[in-house]
Amino acid sequence: MSTISNYIAPDERAGELRTISHAVVKKDAKGLLQGRAVYTNDLAPRDAYIVRLLRSPHAHARIRSIDTHRALRIDGIVAIYTYEDVPHARYTLAGQSFHEMSPYDTLILDRTVRYVGDEVAIVVGTDELAINAAMRLIKVDYEVLPAVTDFTQALDNPVVVHDEDDIRAYVPMGEDFSRNLICHEQSVYGDVDAVLADADVVIEHDYETQATQQSMMETFRSYAYTDAQDRVCVVASTQVPFHIRRQVATALQIPQSRVRVIKPRVGGGFGAKQTGCNEIFSAFAAFKLGHPCKCIYTREETMACANTRHKMRMHVRLGAKADGTITAIDLSCLSDGGAYGYHAPTTVGLVGHKSLPIYNHALASRFTADVVYTNNTPGGAFRGYGATQGQFAVESAVNELADKLGMDPCELRLNNIVREGEVMPQYFGDTLASCRLDDCIRRAQEMIGWADKPLARDLGDRVRALGVAVTMQGSGISNVDIGSIDIRLEDDGFYVLNLGATDVGTGCDTIMAQFAAEVLGCEPTQIVVNGVDTDTSPYDCGAYASSGTYITGMAAVRAATELRGKIVEQAARFMEVEPAQVVLEDNRIYVDGADDDVVTVGQIASGKVREMTLAELANRCIGFGLQPGYLSGHASNSQPVSPPPFMCGIAEVDVDKATGEVKVVDYVAAVDCGTVANANLARVQAEGGIAQGIGQALTEDVQVAADGSLRTRNFMQYKVPSRLDVPDIRVDFCPSYEPTGPFGAKSIGEVVINTPLGAIASAVAHATGNYVRTLPITPEKALFGEE
Repeated sequence: MSTISNYIAPDERAGELRTISHAVVKKDAKGLLQGRAVYTNDLAPRDAYIVRLLRSPHAHARIRSIDTHRALRIDGIVAIYTYEDVPHARYTLAGQSFHEMSPYDTLILDRTVRYVGDEVAIVVGTDELAINAAMRLIKVDYEVLPAVTDFTQALDNPVVVHDEDDIRAYVPMGEDFSRNLICHEQSVYGDVDAVLADADVVIEHDYETQATQQSMMETFRSYAYTDAQDRVCVVASTQVPFHIRRQVATALQIPQSRVRVIKPRVGGGFGAKQTGCNEIFSAFAAFKLGHPCKCIYTREETMACANTRHKMRMHVRLGAKADGTITAIDLSCLSDGGAYGYHAPTTVGLVGHKSLPIYNHALASRFTADVVYTNNTPGGAFRGYGATQGQFAVESAVNELADKLGMDPCELRLNNIVREGEVMPQYFGDTLASCRLDDCIRRAQEMIGWADKPLARDLGDRVRALGVAVTMQGSGISNVDIGSIDIRLEDDGFYVLNLGATDVGTGCDTIMAQFAAEVLGCEPTQIVVNGVDTDTSPYDCGAYASSGTYITGMAAVRAATELRGKIVEQAARFMEVEPAQVVLEDNRIYVDGADDDVVTVGQIASGKVREMTLAELANRCIGFGLQPGYLSGHASNSQPVSPPPFMCGIAEVDVDKATGEVKVVDYVAAVDCGTVANANLARVQAEGGIAQGIGQALTEDVQVAADGSLRTRNFMQYKVPSRLDVPDIRVDFCPSYEPTGPFGAKSIGEVVINTPLGAIASAVAHATGNYVRTLPITPEKALFGEE
């Protein structure tokens, strides 16, 4: 599916690398192929009680009373809990570092329900049939309240979604809950209005992106039990184990020391599992009953009762000179936070801060954002995390500018994009230390044959057309995200690496082993990697914000470097030389410049040791009075910067003249993610992200009915693209060198989803003359426009 080779030549500043940039096989690849991977539900005890949630049929209501007496008589029902039975302590389900920027607006169960699917009661039983029967017998008397489901009407609406007096924001973000305002942000550089007034041409339009589902294969699931020390142990399919620990402790009103979270194999997340979901329900039931309890969401619950990408409306004013020089960008955004404010303040920030810096030469720019509460399914994290939405708007405006001026959209970008070494006012004033976006554009042009094709050509029954978009993302959250690694040498000469980073199928475990192996001069197969257990793993913020390779990867390099130093020091003691004379290479330890009269440790009685294997050193250390853990390394890493990866994507589409059907026939992409850590994993990350972007551009749409219920509750209604809907995506890399990253690496996880939206929309406009500014691009919009 890709033009990428098995080896990506790194920037020469990365040095000579033995494993980095090569196509190292994922550590769990064989187990996955053989079906031996173990997931959360596989681990739950067979006698675990089943936890199900009775949910609200109303978008907004207050519970007058709940009668559970008849339901409790059903054989097999263990317990039923309502809002009267749970702690009244507000928390947020946003998996973010404490203090979270998302408001504390959630209870385990609340008397007020705020969207169709909100939790009303926790039903615990021994089997599904009993629970289903009991749920039909629970009688709830609701006072149905007016609801606001149109997010454009939510601000200052008479309907106040959260009118409670104990909701709070630890981090002030311009919130005013009485106005349904979750947060407000503005970032200004230069005199935007004056520069726009002086522009030769101004593009001004509204752009709207829909709510979309992350659609991971494994639904939300967890189980919990209490151990012999009366601690609550939660096993969960999550991206954020350490944050789940805090959420459970806060909700149950117990110390974090009494909560343990274990993450087994995760069947995908794409951001959905950066938000807590049912872990608190299984934990609460196990805490109350002292018996293992599991909560497994159905696909319908996962789609209708969890979280989605935030729906957004953006207004763009883009000013330029007649020669295509972009002089000003004014971007404003309104975001639908849904019924709870999970990730609302942080997601919306990326709308501007990951789109405006691309056109860093503009004389002025302004970004304004509001996020509002509605009575819709809560928003949450989804790959791209706001940058996806913002870059659709800005890239679409740039494409429309190029069309209006009659300019090549690639050349217009090459004349305006950010360059290495520039200070970026709209990216927190950071200086760009690594960037090959210009090379990405040129490489993508070569791959698609841009110079030999018109932007649109008539093929008889259809029109084939091209469209382009560029993007940037980040690598972790600067001054916030933390990654940690513990690594130790075991007897017989192998290593055990403990990490807190959460592998959700991305290959994080493999990449950390690669970084450590590069330092230790061994193969990644020699390193055993242990997954996350909050009792034994070093702290890590989790799998989000594209932080794994960059943040935790540098921790792996530092920890392995510390361990290497200790190995060399110990070997030097045995060899009676200075550490500077000792070389560790390929599991062999020797004195630099040793003559041919070499004696191994096995021959120590007959001569001076000049060489030994790593296994011999490790085994000799046993019983020699070394302090426990001496031959180990530990490191944590946080960074004051978040170096952006860059990407250019070009779409080639066919639009049927009779039906308006849009088919992507080719998609090429060139990515600058710094030094490519793993050639195979980088390729599949890019291909998968692009496929998801194609889905958001063309078919995916979370649709809400007038009463607030979700129409798209399964994969029959919600259209994720199949393999038949996606072309042979072709990917290449333009490696730069990021001086703050491990061996020059940056992130790749999220940047890859952002370009298809703008590129496909531009291609459709070139084919039909209709600019589709409200996603998804349906055949009707493509053929007749949106007017």
